[in-house]
Amino acid sequence: MNSPVAWVRNRFGQRGLAVTVLVVLLALGVVPLVALPAARCKVFGSGCHEPRPEVRADPVATESALTPVEAATWGSYVALGDSYSSGVGAEASVADHNPLDRCHRTSKAYYHEVSKAFRFAKGSAFWACSGATTADVLDGRGGEPPQIGRIGPDTSLVTLSIGGNDVGFSKVLAGCVVKLPWSKSCTRQGEDIAARMAELRRSLPGLLDEITAKAPRARVIVMGYPKAFSEVSGVDGDNITVSDQRWLNARAHDLGRLIRQSAVEADAKIAARDGRGSVEFVDAYSAFAGHEVGSGDPYMNGLALNLSALEAEPRSYHPTAAGHHALAGLFIEQIKKGPGRPLS
Repeated sequence: MNSPVAWVRNRFGQRGLAVTVLVVLLALGVVPLVALPAARCKVFGSGCHEPRPEVRADPVATESALTPVEAATWGSYVALGDSYSSGVGAEASVADHNPLDRCHRTSKAYYHEVSKAFRFAKGSAFWACSGATTADVLDGRGGEPPQIGRIGPDTSLVTLSIGGNDVGFSKVLAGCVVKLPWSKSCTRQGEDIAARMAELRRSLPGLLDEITAKAPRARVIVMGYPKAFSEVSGVDGDNITVSDQRWLNARAHDLGRLIRQSAVEADAKIAARDGRGSVEFVDAYSAFAGHEVGSGDPYMNGLALNLSALEAEPRSYHPTAAGHHALAGLFIEQIKKGPGRPLS
């Protein structure tokens, strides 16, 4: 039998054989190039490239984490809240007794120490107002503009004390000091205060939501209230018995727990949506331990009566200048510590 080469030579001649061999060689060379794209691109210079895996940006790495202090100081600091923030009871100068100042903002309020402890890139402002409730922060009071209007996108830190006026603590204290035959006893006010706390449990979360919406990148630090009384026998202070002192301190503790829970829930909302700010709680309940009303070195004013008007002065049961120094220390510590989770 003739070989394939001889058959080609016999049928097409010598030239046909050469053409056939060339075709076979080209085929042998082209097949590997088709099978190996990289080799094909190198030989023919076609400009093609090997496919590369898709690279996606890490959504977490797109924003750098800030330290707690950086997160608090990149913008402005604004102090909001009630008389425990405005500084009632810590009067230390003639200007602190200005009768035209309806909010009773004083020179020894904790705001001043906090504002000086850090360098806030866009400054600081003091808008806390005596007598303020959660509604007053939102709507204003007695001609005073709404406190919430003082914050915005450039606010990086908000400090706040609120809730004491909502639950009527001044009225409760008055009921414990003035024991009239027709009035309720100190501890029999429990039902009234429980109802007001239930209302605050609804209104405070709403206020915190409004603040974080208005200042979405701010660290919002909310303070609880310090206990006022030592609960020591013989230090009855201002006609309030030891048992009544214990009851009043317990109500302050209850209020602090309510505020803490509201702050925790508000912060969880921010974390769940990967928000930038935070809501944090400062526990001030034991801030005046050993320095309560009636002690040798009180951080809390006792009862002060205006005899001509037969009423208690505003500074009654409010922190002294030393008390505000102690509160400032708590805020400064919390600013440095942070919320315990990353901030961006």
